[in-house]
Amino acid sequence: MRADAAKRRQLIVQEARRLFAAHGSDVALEAVAEAAGVGIATLYRNFDSRAALADEVALAILADMRAAGTEALEHVGSSPEDAWVGYVQRLVELDLGALSATLAEFVTDEISGSVRDAQAQTLAGVEELLDAVRTAGIVRPDLGALELVLAIGLITRPLPEAIRAVTPDLVPRLVSIVLAGMRPS
Repeated sequence: MRADAAKRRQLIVQEARRLFAAHGSDVALEAVAEAAGVGIATLYRNFDSRAALADEVALAILADMRAAGTEALEHVGSSPEDAWVGYVQRLVELDLGALSATLAEFVTDEISGSVRDAQAQTLAGVEELLDAVRTAGIVRPDLGALELVLAIGLITRPLPEAIRAVTPDLVPRLVSIVLAGMRPS
């Protein structure tokens, strides 16, 4: 693939990810194309269906999660607490709550082999990091990789504007509560 075509494809995925998180999976693909600065025909040349685009968005999220895990593992030996908290913060920044609800309809019924493999690799990486921070005494022994990812997804789900207005610091507060609850007894 030519560099300009690869860049365009990546921009489509980036904008789809942003719009899916903000508006849900039923956002018009024309809106994705417009946000990426391409025509709808270009979007369809790159992704033959909404499900194909959703797969690419899921793969991008999973790649970001793996990168965050790899970075945390590199630092866990020298500063396990900072590596762990930094990793959890990175997961929060990935907006997993908004995106998981949006992508659920695609990855449950129509999950591709590449997404299934990426999920397995990602969860294995999360488990590897959990093993390291368990050994360091930072995380309770019964916390699993899927539980961690689902917990972050749940506390980062989009909230109605009225609730966000009343509780502007809700997500950081919940993250601190969840981190405290993950500590060993």
